[in-house]
Amino acid sequence: MNVLNVHQWLYTRSGGRVGHRLIGVPCLLLRTTGRKSGLVRTSALVYARDGERYLLVASNGGADRPPGWLFNIQAEPKVEIQVATLTTPANATVVNAGDAEYPRLWKAVNDNNHGRYDGYQAKTSRPIPVVVVAPAP
Repeated sequence: MNVLNVHQWLYTRSGGRVGHRLIGVPCLLLRTTGRKSGLVRTSALVYARDGERYLLVASNGGADRPPGWLFNIQAEPKVEIQVATLTTPANATVVNAGDAEYPRLWKAVNDNNHGRYDGYQAKTSRPIPVVVVAPAP
């Protein structure tokens, strides 16, 4: 098991009492519906806040292929997030590099993650999207 898998396992098994912060940044659990399987998939992800919204980055560590959870969101934008011990139904929207809001959102998430996302973007020619997750009304 790698460090990220252990982190997600601890976050999930502790009900969010352990794992909200990793390497100095806040993390949440994103639960999506598998676009092929229909099963619930969980991903531990760094986030930033934009008012009531949560900002996630589909960086996949700078890989040329986006993370699987991005495909799940594109197929079904209704998700669930867990921030520490609080679980909330939410809706996800993908914001791409050409969108008007993208530069501001990218700066927010990149600053929050100590510039790591700029490093990931430098590894790939794939424009890395920001995903905005808003709690469901």
